Amino acid sequence: MVAACNYLGTMFPTDPVGAAREASRRIIRELGFLQDRFVEGGVSHAECHALIELGKHRRCTVGELAEILRLDKSTVSRTVSRLAAAGYVTTATDAKDARRKPFALTASGKRRLAMIDRSAGGRVNEALAALGEVDRSAAIRGLELYARALERSRLRAELSIRPIQSADDPAVAALIRTVMPEFGAKGPGFAINDPEVDNMSAAYGGKRSAYWVVERGGRVVGAGGFAPLEGGAKDTCELRKMYFYSEVRGLGIGEMLIDLALTSAKRAGFKRCYLETLENMTAARRLYEKKGFVPLCAPKGKTGHFGCDAFYERVL
Repeated sequence: MVAACNYLGTMFPTDPVGAAREASRRIIRELGFLQDRFVEGGVSHAECHALIELGKHRRCTVGELAEILRLDKSTVSRTVSRLAAAGYVTTATDAKDARRKPFALTASGKRRLAMIDRSAGGRVNEALAALGEVDRSAAIRGLELYARALERSRLRAELSIRPIQSADDPAVAALIRTVMPEFGAKGPGFAINDPEVDNMSAAYGGKRSAYWVVERGGRVVGAGGFAPLEGGAKDTCELRKMYFYSEVRGLGIGEMLIDLALTSAKRAGFKRCYLETLENMTAARRLYEKKGFVPLCAPKGKTGHFGCDAFYERVL
């Protein structure tokens, strides 16, 4: 009975954060990451990861490895220098960019990587073999989800939302003109052709309008806002020009921006919010429906965006 209770406790932990941290610590210890070096490979754990990534990508610069490994460039530079001194990596050439100085595995480095893969793969294979088929699939899926969640959390922490400024206008225009064509919205009847695209800060500077940019490392990676629905009822606003570069999609930032826009629109006195989009923007439509937007059979107002084919509205 006690064993059964313990098993159920791991399936439905009362403290999921504590359970995840405990599991992470156990994995780290079992895999020997608290040791200075990867014993079987004869290299440090950082060197081991650098070898693995060079094996996957064939050629990487110090900067690219630093981004992949989530380490600063100086640390990665020292790591690569040690690998080069051991004869495992060498400087390669880039035919397309002579200024780029990538590193690649040597024959010795490839042999060392093969040894690491055999050792680490064997250890993981033994662990998975100890599980039944269902538990094995669940364990792999759980690790994938956990790793993805950690990555999403880190990326979200790098993002910030702030009101648009005039200095943002070129970056926002570039965002709109880059993202909209991805979904086929580049001809007549689409917002990409609106005169306001080049001067968004002024276009949304009114008392009943607002527009925000999403920033990552000083670069605009997303934007969106609201304004009164042209040709519509005075109590209806329109959710407008909400776009994100692919690198930040799926992180939940769109939902945060929509919540901010809806709250601000209600505060500005609007009672309804309308939007136009495309049927093929399925992820966006799912998000709109999640946030309470209801599909309409026909467009409202006079936006001039006759290229759109999906229309939504919600009560604020």
